Amino acid sequence: MTGQPLEVLARVRGRRGAPQPAARCELCAADVGDEHPHVVDLDDRGLRCACRACALLFTRPGAAGGRFRTVPDRYAALDGFALAPGQWEELQVPVSVAFFFHNSRRGEVAAFYPGPAGATESLLPLDAWAGLEESRPALGAIEPDVEALLVRARARPRPGERDEAYVVPIDACYELVGRLRRAWKGFDGGPEAHAELDAFFAHVRERARG
Repeated sequence: MTGQPLEVLARVRGRRGAPQPAARCELCAADVGDEHPHVVDLDDRGLRCACRACALLFTRPGAAGGRFRTVPDRYAALDGFALAPGQWEELQVPVSVAFFFHNSRRGEVAAFYPGPAGATESLLPLDAWAGLEESRPALGAIEPDVEALLVRARARPRPGERDEAYVVPIDACYELVGRLRRAWKGFDGGPEAHAELDAFFAHVRERARG
């Protein structure tokens, strides 16, 4: 199942109900179930399906020359997260949802947001991220390459709504992108995409509480 993140997750989690070939670890060829770990190939940013043994191996710093990193399963809510007026615009993200991760190969923070074509990268001003991180020290504990800050900004919140931010595994972000791409209709995604977004964040909230 070698491939870019969306291709891998589409084959693993998409097309439910259709017969699928048995998934195999892309590092040792062992059989794996539908729910299995992933590792990030830092050379091409691809996700690789992994068995438990290989996933454990690549949790060790420097394994395989540092090329592979195992995606952890941590979900954590950043309680009280709120963006100051204009801060979302400074991050140059044109929609209300984005994820941010530190790309160790490039030595910079990358910002991606979902849309009808998949994940779009935003050129993130370094000073904008530095300002965000300075006021929120918890962002410094996000693991490079394999964890991300997932943010849902509420430009016009309804009663009881607020900005939401979570530390999540990077493969969860690509799962969200894939779900929205399949459901997207029209200019703003349409009701199905909005329902997918609400359902995904409800799941993230539940995982973060657990």
